[in-house]
Amino acid sequence: MTADDTFGRLDDDDDDYPAYTMGRAAEMLGTTQGFLRAIGEARLITPLRSAGGHRRYSRYQLRIAARARELVDRETPIESACRIVILEDQLEEAQRFNAEYRRAAESSAPSASA
Repeated sequence: MTADDTFGRLDDDDDDYPAYTMGRAAEMLGTTQGFLRAIGEARLITPLRSAGGHRRYSRYQLRIAARARELVDRETPIESACRIVILEDQLEEAQRFNAEYRRAAESSAPSASA
């Protein structure tokens, strides 16, 4: 299973609701609960906890975990995979901010034809 396959299965309304238990999350990702614990320890994702202390994962967290799993499946060490995913996320956010800044600057610039 690739991250793209998992993205399609996880695409729904509320990305941040911690709907999935660790067992269900591992099943959806085709991985082990140990993998989810390991990426938690690497601080890639931090699952919320139920009242009973059980880990709960959101769809957003599972998409991130799927990307890390894809890298690990390609023999990238788990710590490196987590760092890559974090850096990819930071780059995407920076590019989004840059595009917004550029649009704002263009809309506030005086027109050259005036």
